[in-house]
Amino acid sequence: MKLHLDNPAGRNLITGHGAGYVAINHRHFESSLIVLPDRLVQPWGEGGFDGLTEDDFAAIRALAPEILLLGTGSRQRFPAPSLLRPLIEARIGCEVMDLPAACRTFNILMTEGRRVAAALLIDSPES
Repeated sequence: MKLHLDNPAGRNLITGHGAGYVAINHRHFESSLIVLPDRLVQPWGEGGFDGLTEDDFAAIRALAPEILLLGTGSRQRFPAPSLLRPLIEARIGCEVMDLPAACRTFNILMTEGRRVAAALLIDSPES
């Protein structure tokens, strides 16, 4: 699906997503990553949803967003609360949703000037 919003200069905008990919500024990515308005962090979450660790969330804490959107692939899945401890300790909000919802929400919050991060778990096309 293609997404369209005005893109403030130099900012990352999620421009599409589909089976096995997400497009950021029209560039396709096929592995999980973190998107912030001003940078991309990859690799991230290399073990997929079931392989997430507290260290994956500590890496997000180091980026200091005000809110994290966790896109859990083609369906919404909630991580164990213990994994979110680094975010809770840093008072970083976390919203869990499927990948399409995380992409849409990231774009809206980013264009509002919010310090948002989207951690996007990209399912393989066969999933």
